[in-house]
Amino acid sequence: MPVYYIPTQEVVKREPKSQGINTPRKKKPRELAVITECCTGCAGSPACVPYCPVEDCMYWVPDEEHPPFGRIEVDPYLCIGCKKCVSKGPDGCFLDGCPWDAIEMVPIEEVEARLGVKFQI
Repeated sequence: MPVYYIPTQEVVKREPKSQGINTPRKKKPRELAVITECCTGCAGSPACVPYCPVEDCMYWVPDEEHPPFGRIEVDPYLCIGCKKCVSKGPDGCFLDGCPWDAIEMVPIEEVEARLGVKFQI
């Protein structure tokens, strides 16, 4: 089972960050994008971030023990579950997004249980 990075506290969202809409979610997604331990941060130029259509949803987190390395995280409160950041589409077809398969779509109930919250929208 992969290790997921689900931010449980307020973090400083550093560049590179996703750009796009900054309006609240209109409905509760069934799945959320979650970064796994496989994330390399693509050496500071992450391939997944440009595909995210939500402002500040995906962001850089530096590895304090191994600078200048880091990884990407996904804000579970902003993610709309669109799957544009993952590299595999329907039936395993390859799409743009994460070249390392470091993003998993996780049922929202699992993320809620991990965070100890219940998303309204």
